[in-house]
Amino acid sequence: MDEPFDLDRFAFELPAECIAQRPLPVRDAARLMVVERAGGHVVDDRTVRDLPNLLAPNDLLIVNATRVLAARLRGRKASGGRAEALLLASEGSLSTRRYRALIQTGGRLREGLSFVFDAPGGAQSLAAELVALHRAGEVSLVFEPGVEPYALGEAPLPPYIRRRGASETGPATEARDAQRREDDERYQTVFARVPGAVAAPTAGLHLTRDLLAALAERGIGTAEVVLHVGPGTFRPLREEDIARGKLHAERYTLPQKTVDAIEASRARGGRIIAVGTTSTRVLESCVGRDGRLIAGEGQTELFMLPGRPFRAVDGLLTNFHLPRSSLLLLVAAFMGTEAVLAAYRLAVAKGYRFYSYGDAMLIL
Repeated sequence: MDEPFDLDRFAFELPAECIAQRPLPVRDAARLMVVERAGGHVVDDRTVRDLPNLLAPNDLLIVNATRVLAARLRGRKASGGRAEALLLASEGSLSTRRYRALIQTGGRLREGLSFVFDAPGGAQSLAAELVALHRAGEVSLVFEPGVEPYALGEAPLPPYIRRRGASETGPATEARDAQRREDDERYQTVFARVPGAVAAPTAGLHLTRDLLAALAERGIGTAEVVLHVGPGTFRPLREEDIARGKLHAERYTLPQKTVDAIEASRARGGRIIAVGTTSTRVLESCVGRDGRLIAGEGQTELFMLPGRPFRAVDGLLTNFHLPRSSLLLLVAAFMGTEAVLAAYRLAVAKGYRFYSYGDAMLIL
């Protein structure tokens, strides 16, 4: 009988000061830990802008072109008390103005509860009613006609990035508004074009247009996939996820143009470098029985646990992830559990910045 999977092996201590609260002034100035996949040996400490010298001509980067929606709404209950909503998806036609959401507020959630959400700066407001309760804490909200809800929203930063609420006033208002504008720009990749995500594909946040041009000059190509990061990224792994060997479903697209670029790169002896765990999940979800990639779109529940082979990806550019998360497990599946935990301990000791706005690893 197989031993039960021990998720606690993937817990690690992380000092609060290691969690990046803001992006660096320049995207590709982030530190880059270069790791040898076989054995997990840390080869070098570089920066992301060194990628052209770390990769080889004919290598191909696969980036996730999803665009993060302005999905976080701040406001209050009509009866009083702060409220915050994370819009997950529209339900049905846009004319119904009904959205699936997560709500954070004081008191019990119930059908008929009314909210008022404000645009940043308070220029506009929009009323909504909670019309249904669902499992996993999700609800359905119906908004009044008028303003599009996303027009009032902010970047849906993860909870470990701390920001003042939009309803707070005082001398810090101007600085807070400037921070919000920075988040709206920086919590988005430079190649984001297909709206649909509620969290950023964070490894891609390090890439700049100048860096992509420098890679191209060296003969290192770029091709796109799309995976719309869903609400499951905010939730802890559950025992049932591990037992099923599947994650929350997320929508993806693998264009034929990208499949063709991958095949051409391999034919020239190049490696396929996934930028982030999201790009990795798309590619590994689309490998057919014959080992060839199949273009298409759909939903993936792929859960890359240690021991599961990779068939489409040769290298991985990825951020440093939360303990006990599916993202960390994917990296452990790629380079080995003990190797990734040792690399993380070293990253803490060397002062690397962790999570969405943090530094990165390149595993080759």
